[in-house]
Amino acid sequence: MRQKRGGFIRGMFRWLFRLVLFVCFISALPMVILRYYDPPTSSFIELNKMNNNTNIKHQWLAIEEVSLYFPNAVIASEDQQFPNHFGFDIKQIKLVLEERKNGESRGASTISQQTVKNLFLWPDRSFIRKGIEAWLVVWMELIVPKKRILELYINFAQFGKSVFGVGAASQYYFAIDAKKLTPEQSALIAASLPTPSRSNPAKPSKYLKERAAYIMDQMPRVGGRRMVREL
Repeated sequence: MRQKRGGFIRGMFRWLFRLVLFVCFISALPMVILRYYDPPTSSFIELNKMNNNTNIKHQWLAIEEVSLYFPNAVIASEDQQFPNHFGFDIKQIKLVLEERKNGESRGASTISQQTVKNLFLWPDRSFIRKGIEAWLVVWMELIVPKKRILELYINFAQFGKSVFGVGAASQYYFAIDAKKLTPEQSALIAASLPTPSRSNPAKPSKYLKERAAYIMDQMPRVGGRRMVREL
């Protein structure tokens, strides 16, 4: 009886071990592919298509084809600790939790988290979605270099109702190549990130101008263009 019970327990452990290995494999494989392969689309783009959005603008650009001002503006706007953290900004998470006790509400997602969400997930704040996101972020940070994560982010972040990526945004709003974006233009596009469907960098509202001014002030403080070169 004891031998049967012991055999059953060992069998369960072997099954669980294989399951864990399988989950790790299917989690790591997409990140290995992303490290070397430029994805043609994202889950958010496909969700827009499913909602009958036929006006999607998207163009992939290597990070070397983008003005150095733009990645710097994105870091200054969205995640100033991006070069230093391992996918999660613990300090910001603690601040957000404290603010929520006082009735305030804002996000603390890093560029890595937003990249995972844009590429693989859906626009939802459920614990299930956040849990999957956190798991995939760990694998992304383990496998994909920081510079590549930033490249993926600026190519799939939404900068307008139907505008995805800096290549499409620079053409749509300013009719120029992304390589020619100025610090002001970079900051205006980056400023649209919290509310892309309601923002127009080409005709900025007072709020957008103020947020862009803040981003421009922060750009030298987070290392300027040199930091982007060194990622």
